[in-house]
Amino acid sequence: MDRYRIEDEESFSDFQYALDDYAPRIANLLAALRQSPQDAGMLAELMRLFHTIKGDAGLCRLGFVEPMVHAAEDLLSRVRSGGLPFDGALEQLLLLAMDRLELVISELDSGREVPLTDFNRLVAEMSQLNDTAPALVEAQAWLVIKRLTGFLPQQPLPVAVPRSPQVDADLQYFRTLALQFEQRSLLFQGRTERNLLLAAACNEASVQPIDPLQLEAAVCMHDVGMMFLPEELWLKHGKLSDADRLQLAAHPGWGADMLARMRGWEEAARIVREHHERIDGTGYPAGKRADMICEGAKLLAIIDTFEAVILKHGQRRQVRSLLRAVAEVNACESQFDPAWIACFNLVVRDMIERGFVLPHVR
Repeated sequence: MDRYRIEDEESFSDFQYALDDYAPRIANLLAALRQSPQDAGMLAELMRLFHTIKGDAGLCRLGFVEPMVHAAEDLLSRVRSGGLPFDGALEQLLLLAMDRLELVISELDSGREVPLTDFNRLVAEMSQLNDTAPALVEAQAWLVIKRLTGFLPQQPLPVAVPRSPQVDADLQYFRTLALQFEQRSLLFQGRTERNLLLAAACNEASVQPIDPLQLEAAVCMHDVGMMFLPEELWLKHGKLSDADRLQLAAHPGWGADMLARMRGWEEAARIVREHHERIDGTGYPAGKRADMICEGAKLLAIIDTFEAVILKHGQRRQVRSLLRAVAEVNACESQFDPAWIACFNLVVRDMIERGFVLPHVR
């Protein structure tokens, strides 16, 4: 099965609702089990949750889910029998598998037919691990994780651009607005610095970089329009209604209009206005396709999605994991420009190799 469309809306909604409960519990159990790998009670509860997901998927006729859960159960069975140690690689692989499942379910909720090629590849590689000798499982699991995150070779970085006093003053103003938005919730801690660091590094790693000053302004201003919306809307955890989505779709325009009224920030305004467009044409506000979206917006879309994953982890009181977030971003292949995804992966790999830590992210 390479593509899937929802067959039964009611049963799909039931499964989605249950998964929203199971996923954070599994994530927290995996983290706890990593600290206490001999805890038989936690392992049993973890296996029970996976088994429940498999059963629910069968009842709801979501046949593509069952092989993934079955592969996870087989790995955990080897751990329970003492034939396989529960290490960091296994923890991260199971976390990534759950993140990928949630992503597919979220995409199906949009009403589109969803490709399952990458998901099925992950399932196949997890299943192969169950036939791998115990001494080789950890190394092979890390290789699977590396393929999921799409790391690419190193590239040279260009020189920074000087700033005028007026530009500095404007950028300081934009940063102040971004920090005001950040202070609206403890979940937003570090978001401005995270976004600026990632965007600048990705831009430096690109072959045809965006004007770094315009990009910096756009990064600071891209969500400022959210402050015109009720806080309970943009901090909402769970499924959004059509009315909610309509309200949220207005926020890029408000931020872009603020920039457009200031001389010299026209490119930043366009980046902000288009950062929720998707290269497949399913984004908003205009439904633009790849060749119509500016390069800065293509990059900012990736940074914004990364931040959304970090926010989701915070809402669930989970550890904010760089590795998991980058894997989830890579799974959204229909949304993002491949060249910018390559730059994003390059930057994250370099951060991991250097031991660099983003603010409030593990």
